[in-house]
Amino acid sequence: MEFLDRYQQIVAEAITKYTFKDKPAELYDPMNYIISHGGKRLRPIMVLMACDLFGGDLRQAIKPALAIEFFHNFTLIHDDIMDEAPLRRNKPTIHTLHGINVGILSGDGLMLKAYKFFEDLEPEIFKACIRIFTHTGLLLCEGQQYDINFETQEDVTYDDYIRMITYKTGVLSASSFEIGALIAKANFKDAKAIFNFGKHIGIAFQIMDDYLDVFGDQAQFGKKHAGDIYENKKTILYLLAREHATEEERKELDHWYGKKTDNIDKVYGVEKIFRRTKVDEKALRLIEKHNEIGQSYLAKINIPEDKKKPFAELANYLLRRES
Repeated sequence: MEFLDRYQQIVAEAITKYTFKDKPAELYDPMNYIISHGGKRLRPIMVLMACDLFGGDLRQAIKPALAIEFFHNFTLIHDDIMDEAPLRRNKPTIHTLHGINVGILSGDGLMLKAYKFFEDLEPEIFKACIRIFTHTGLLLCEGQQYDINFETQEDVTYDDYIRMITYKTGVLSASSFEIGALIAKANFKDAKAIFNFGKHIGIAFQIMDDYLDVFGDQAQFGKKHAGDIYENKKTILYLLAREHATEEERKELDHWYGKKTDNIDKVYGVEKIFRRTKVDEKALRLIEKHNEIGQSYLAKINIPEDKKKPFAELANYLLRRES
């Protein structure tokens, strides 16, 4: 997709331009390290895409787009610490290389730098973007706490899970689109429609993440295979398996999810139940469902269809992703 390459180039050039040169290097080098890994940089691209959609000036959106990227990477650093994850994007995580203290500090530094990147916006847009940005951050923390709670909570429901991933993943994509729309001075109705498009695409993206954790190619995915199983995370795969498992299989799931262990038998046992209950197929259907809901919000925006086409293409691209 040429449009995606163009936005990625804009983001990459901006990241190079705003590389941290502050001191002490022990704090800022790890921040540059995770930012330089790249990934697909989808969330800052979402800011730029929404700004473009509503006829805004991309130059005004570049620094807020980087703010989203900095904030996202701050969450990844802290998430990796909490999950004791050794890899991120196929490279050693910051706390693995530099220790937990540096991981915490560099994550905090990225969050605070993110706030500074909104400062050039005109006052009313600045206030609106900061309000959304701060609320998004709080929801993300709530989602992360729910995720942690689920590791020991026995009665996690499907609605509990959807709320958790909406807060933890969906709202950041949604807010990225909304901030781009606000910078372009889109009206309230359209800004909310692009927000809801992003929310449901974000939900689908997280379900795909859960799916790939078990059924994806580890070399392409860049994370420890079945890390969610090791961590007792009650993902959509677990919930669907419990719903469709036999009584004996539920007892086996309870056994494995009742202990945190690196025992490979745990992964084999849980994966066997996942495959028998066909949770991979069921998860993929849910991904398509949320894609369709997202597309319905996109259709409500009163903008020529050719301008909305990249958003539909982006959503379809995300749901076909392998890493």
